[in-house]
Amino acid sequence: MSRTRREFIKAALGGSLVACSGARLPGLCDRSARAATPGKRRDTVLVVVELAGGNDGLNTVVPYSDRQYIESRPTLHLPADKVHKIDSKLGFHPRMDAFMRLYEEGHLSVVQGVGYPNSNRNHEAAARDWHSAAPGDANCQTGWLGRAADEPSRLQGASRLQGASRLKGAVRLDEASVPAAFIGSGKRPFSLHAAKAVVPGISSLDQHVLRTIPNGDGLGGLGLEQAAKAPRPGNPNRLLNFLQQGTLEACAASRRLRAVAQDAKSAGDYPPFHLAKMLRLVARLIRADVGIRIFCTDLGGGDIGGFDNHANQLGNHCALVNQLSESVAAMVDDLKRDNLLDRVLLMTCSEFGRTLAENGRHGTGHGAAAPVFLVGGRLKGGLVGEHPSLKDLDQGAQKVHTDFRRVYATALESWLGMDSRAVLGAQYKPLDVFRA
Repeated sequence: MSRTRREFIKAALGGSLVACSGARLPGLCDRSARAATPGKRRDTVLVVVELAGGNDGLNTVVPYSDRQYIESRPTLHLPADKVHKIDSKLGFHPRMDAFMRLYEEGHLSVVQGVGYPNSNRNHEAAARDWHSAAPGDANCQTGWLGRAADEPSRLQGASRLQGASRLKGAVRLDEASVPAAFIGSGKRPFSLHAAKAVVPGISSLDQHVLRTIPNGDGLGGLGLEQAAKAPRPGNPNRLLNFLQQGTLEACAASRRLRAVAQDAKSAGDYPPFHLAKMLRLVARLIRADVGIRIFCTDLGGGDIGGFDNHANQLGNHCALVNQLSESVAAMVDDLKRDNLLDRVLLMTCSEFGRTLAENGRHGTGHGAAAPVFLVGGRLKGGLVGEHPSLKDLDQGAQKVHTDFRRVYATALESWLGMDSRAVLGAQYKPLDVFRA
């Protein structure tokens, strides 16, 4: 099916999210799959939070007892009596008490020393490397999440494909599905660029609830659902079959969205941050169960990114990590209320870390390795990998020991249950982070 035809069908169904919901079939949520191990599940959800600008990992997971850290950052180092101590060497930033709670509850894993060999330290180039998962390939036109969305048969399991052929001669509904979405009102990240799939941007539930067709439109005032149910004389028509079946599913999904939007309890208890608002929307979409399995949002977005702190870093970074910590923890608490946390894996990523030494303007330069956070209900929790040495540096920054594509492979293969090679172009060993 051509892209133009897909987009026409989505428009005909009344909006990108509802159209993708219309492609969702009951068989997709096979309840027996929910008891399976993460790698075999087909209802798991991935949430990616981009920390735009290059997060300072050293002031996020703090080596508070290391003399190199203290002496290299005369104004930026965080005192040992202020951090939330993980062990005798490392601790979370003082304003990340919510992350400390998640860590103690076993819902947070910290993958240390993440990056890639010979990493680029230019924002645009480095971000593109992470987003494409093809470092140095300027000709790559798709992102890693977009390529995952382009593989609905791998991402969504056989049940959708079997259900899609229920109508004789029907167009395959998985071709018009939207398994991924950007949650936000800004520019969609390159990581979601796809070759075939249409990946919508969503900033509220209300804009995606299907409206009934008014009187005077040639349908005698019937609603869209009633029109789709009306008997049709004549020979079967593949496109009309597709629209009829998809419309019925869209209406069902719209009812779920409307119910979630009107349910005050589904709003949860979130702090007054933009990221919290976006993660609340993600939680509500998960609760509505409309078939989206990949969500992406960002913190500190913009042309450069809020984490790019070359001057006066202390206060700005403090505010950003506090927003991250509190917003993610609120989403965890929200999902736990309805026993949904076991379905969800949230991961952070940032284009690079920062240099060890602070500069004369009380900021830091572009670095290399940095920690990646994993949050979810089926994690083992704890530290993953060693904290990179502060004595053996790469141009003033911590060296990488874990390729970021191993983290991606973990999310794709061990969590979403798809062949990560189809997305990453090579085999990367997933990390051992999930409970059996």
